[in-house]
Parts: sequence; structure tokens; C-alpha cells
Amino acid sequence: MTQPVKAFTTDFDLTTGLSKKTPSVKRQLSSMKNMYANKQAYDGKLQNENNPLIYEFYELDIPQTSGDILFGTSVLYPGKVGDEYHMTKGHFHTILETGEVYYCLSGEGFMLMENPEGDWQIEKFSPGQVVYVPPRYAHRSINTGNKPLITFYAFRADAGHDYGTIETKGYRKLVVEKDGQPEVIDNPKWN
Repeated sequence: MTQPVKAFTTDFDLTTGLSKKTPSVKRQLSSMKNMYANKQAYDGKLQNENNPLIYEFYELDIPQTSGDILFGTSVLYPGKVGDEYHMTKGHFHTILETGEVYYCLSGEGFMLMENPEGDWQIEKFSPGQVVYVPPRYAHRSINTGNKPLITFYAFRADAGHDYGTIETKGYRKLVVEKDGQPEVIDNPKWN
């Protein structure tokens, strides 16, 4: 006897990345502790700007099984902490051999990726650009523009998220503003 198929629909507006029904998960600056290299700039922004919203994401609640694909949209707001651009926390997948696809709907920025062996790469986001995150790579979106960076993403639903490794070690590279332009530099806190 076969099981009935449950259809999943979404109300994501692919122009804005927002959802009318699906609540977002919000990441304010206070949830980004130790993510930014300049602690003094972080503390100052947290105090002076009343814990601003850095990013939020909307995800369809589907079964977390290997046969399903989890997807959603992420909205990363413009701004900087010191000279470092606003970014997502970044994560590995708990099932490390999981790839992920991001499609840029609007805004501009980068996807920073690195694997446990120390290899890293960075890919540019612009509207219509697809970025593939290979298996074994932690990944973080970075908004280098003056408008929200909105991306659609999809990955294996049971892959899980490992934020702890990034919270502990950070990324080897940072994207900062230098002379009005984004520049990739070594993270002075990485060890």
C-alpha cells in the first residue's frame, strides 16, 4: 500500500524573499558574539544601535529526511561592524558531505566557503547568480552592498547545521571594506 504524497507549497515572494505566512528566524547582533574580529566595534554597535537585526531567514517546515529538500530565503541587511561587512553566522552541515545551492534574488555580496582541511574560496553574489557550496564546506553570506542581500537556498533536508565549529574557531578569512571596496584578508583571530 502506498502512502499519500503530502504536497508542500510556499508563499515566498521571490522578489523580496519575504513570506506572508511563514515566520522568520531573526539573528540580531547579540546572537553574533565572537563572529566579528573587532570586539570593540562589535560592543560599540551593540550598545549604540540597540541590537540591530543583521539577518533573518524563512524556511519551509518539512520532514527532515534524506529524501526531502529543505529550502528557504535569507535576507541579510546592509551594514558593517568596524570595517567588516554584515554577514551570516555561517555553518557546516552536520552531515558534512552535503552540498547546498544559493540563488541571489537581489542585492550584492559574497559567499565565503572553507573546508576542514583549510581550503577556501569566495564567490560573488549578484541578482540571478547561482552559487554552489560543495560538500564539506562551511559557508557564510556577506552583504557588501547598500541594500538587503536576498538569496534562495536549497539542501538535503536531514543535513543539519553545525554552528558550533564556526562559533569556536571562526573563518580563516574575513571580508572587510578597504578604500571603499571589499577586500579578503586573513582573520587575525583565527588559530
